[in-house]
Amino acid sequence: MSTPRLLIAYDGSTNAKSAVETAASLFPGAEAVLLYARQPMESFAAHLQGHPDFENLQGLAAADLDASELVASEGAELARAHGLKADPLVSSTVSTASEAIIEAAEELDITLIVLGSRGLRGLKATLLGSTSANVLHQATRPTLVIPSDAVARARYESRATGDHA
Repeated sequence: MSTPRLLIAYDGSTNAKSAVETAASLFPGAEAVLLYARQPMESFAAHLQGHPDFENLQGLAAADLDASELVASEGAELARAHGLKADPLVSSTVSTASEAIIEAAEELDITLIVLGSRGLRGLKATLLGSTSANVLHQATRPTLVIPSDAVARARYESRATGDHA
């Protein structure tokens, strides 16, 4: 069997870090791309073209890209520290994070998409959406959603107490 190629969605959160650590333990030595899916400021600021504050916004956009590259690089460093052969990737698209993840997985011919779970339920999940659920339902590639220890513990306690809100 060949070495799996993982696409790990990474945003610097505790849940994303946990997903990296778990993926590394499940697939030791695998190749991984740590993807940070950002939505560039230009996408929602195009209507400011010609406005005096547009130049300021362009400076913010450059800083945002730098910060995005830093997040992806930190994710790749974490993955390498756990034994994966990892490279960072920043996706700058006006699409949703889930669409960017799916598109990158196709373009890179990824074996498995890996995501952390934020553990949102109920109204929060409905209002904020769920990247992991969207990827699970839309991807054509195998997808693994990994809850962090804290999310798993909260889900367990919720079932134990019957509080499924």
